[in-house]
Amino acid sequence: MISLLKEVGRGKRSAKDLSYKEALRAAENILNGRATPSQVGAFLIAERIKIESLEELQAFIEVCKLHSLRFPLENSIDCAGPYDGRKSSFLATVPTSFVLAACGLPVTLHGSKTLPPKFGVSLYDVMNELCNDGNISNKNLLRGADEGGVLFIETEKWCPPLEKLRNIREEIGLRTMFNTVEKCLRFSNSSYMAIGVFHGTIFEKIANLLTNLGVEKGIIIQGMEGSEDISIEKQTRTLIVEKGQHDLYIIDPEVLELQCELPEVSWTVEKQTSTMLDVLKGNAPLPFHNLVILNSAVRLWIADKVDSIEQGIYNARHVLEQGLAWKQYNKWIRAIH
Repeated sequence: MISLLKEVGRGKRSAKDLSYKEALRAAENILNGRATPSQVGAFLIAERIKIESLEELQAFIEVCKLHSLRFPLENSIDCAGPYDGRKSSFLATVPTSFVLAACGLPVTLHGSKTLPPKFGVSLYDVMNELCNDGNISNKNLLRGADEGGVLFIETEKWCPPLEKLRNIREEIGLRTMFNTVEKCLRFSNSSYMAIGVFHGTIFEKIANLLTNLGVEKGIIIQGMEGSEDISIEKQTRTLIVEKGQHDLYIIDPEVLELQCELPEVSWTVEKQTSTMLDVLKGNAPLPFHNLVILNSAVRLWIADKVDSIEQGIYNARHVLEQGLAWKQYNKWIRAIH
């Protein structure tokens, strides 16, 4: 491990990217527990300063996958947002998932207890609040996928080495390469993917990463708080990835007649979950309703369930207004208990 640290830890000007084989060795040392906590911390900070390469990210993802449970979900979409949670935006990806499932598109969501740097309200927090039980078994969650169309994965249970790294990541308190790695594990081998990024400067790197990982078609979204959720207040930059190619695509809610100003809300776990349920029941304020419709429409389009975003808007609005998304959510709740 020391020899690998010497390569990446020479400072911003002199540090070198590891080769794919070297990165595999580093990942194996860290994830198998052979590297000491001090070495792990030093490596993660050195990578943050140097900026991790495509090959390094891919190597760490592949080694994490070797340590992970897998549950293939055919023709599904993986929705991947930041594990450090939200502080100023609505987690639209959750009600969106039940709209997608009601439209016949299986969904995988994954998360863990909140992490640095944000320490916001996480997907894990709200899913456990919705489940009303923090100890639902994997067996029941898999039944939720089969019967309810939504698979929720507690990442640290499915990839135990990540749980062992939690203390180090919390003590560092900064973003590390694992903030990207954990979003890209594709536990269900989904054909489609919607993934959020904070900075548009990494669009191309993530696009190449998705291609190398076998994603058939994906959308990289510079969404709210770096999430996969597209805003309805302004244009959102995205990158469409398909067959090894990627193209910039701007999504404009005004053109799609969904633009609204989102109210300022002090988001707590309870407020997030109550708003999600209101959306699914059809009782939410218009901005949150439109937010879920737009994100559902885009993901239906990416997964080739509709020919256009406009058709996706029609389908998403229909399942919400007819109560089909609410029925889908209740079907999922019954399945997991």
